[in-house]
Formats: sequence, structure tokens, C-alpha cells
Amino acid sequence: QVQLVESGGGLVQPGGSLRLSCAVSGFRGDHYAIGWFRQAPGKEREGVSCISFSVGNILYTDSVKGRFTISRDNAKNTVYLQMNNLKPEDTAVYYCAAGNMYWCELSQAIDYPYWGQGTQVIVSS
Repeated sequence: QVQLVESGGGLVQPGGSLRLSCAVSGFRGDHYAIGWFRQAPGKEREGVSCISFSVGNILYTDSVKGRFTISRDNAKNTVYLQMNNLKPEDTAVYYCAAGNMYWCELSQAIDYPYWGQGTQVIVSS
């Protein structure tokens, strides 16, 4: 049974930082990717960043480039999303998701069949 557990969300002031973690268990196979998605109230779900455990490619949506960094710890089966210089528009529930693929991509959330429960990030003064 595949499980993804996010942690690390919270309330932070604009300009602050948070690090989200996604612990993955039960996933079979070597060719998979982890994606971070977010959904703000009244908005559609948005792909934020992803990383491939197969070929190692990394993607970011334009609005977070230069501020967010995705990384992985293979030994711990954990993916991190370091979020710096947070802005109010980053406020959302953040989800990590897993799917079988060589190259990670962010355009099709349907390619990620396994999802965590989400963690709330609030950026406010």
C-alpha cells in the first residue's frame, strides 16, 4: 500500500521560510516521480515542483523559481520542498503525490495516482 505523508506546513510571515517533507512508503519500482501540488481556496490545483527518482529531472512552476528548492533523500524515501521568501500568494494546502514515470512533469496531476493528505501553508503578517 502506497502512503505519502506530508509535514512541515504552518503559519509564516511574508519573506519567511518553511520546509515541507513528504515521506513515501510502499511504492514499488524504480521509475517514479514525486510532485508537489498546491490548492488555494477558490482556485484550481497547481503543480509546484517535481523530481524524478529515475532520471533525476526537476521542474518548477514559474512563480516559485528561485524561491523553492525540491530535493530528495533516497535513504529516507523522503522528498523535501524548501520554500524561501514566501509570499501571501503561496498560501495554500500543499500536497505531495507519486506516480510511475521516468521524467517528472507538472501539467497532468492525473499522472500521479497516489496523494498525501496535504499540509496547510499560510503566509500572512
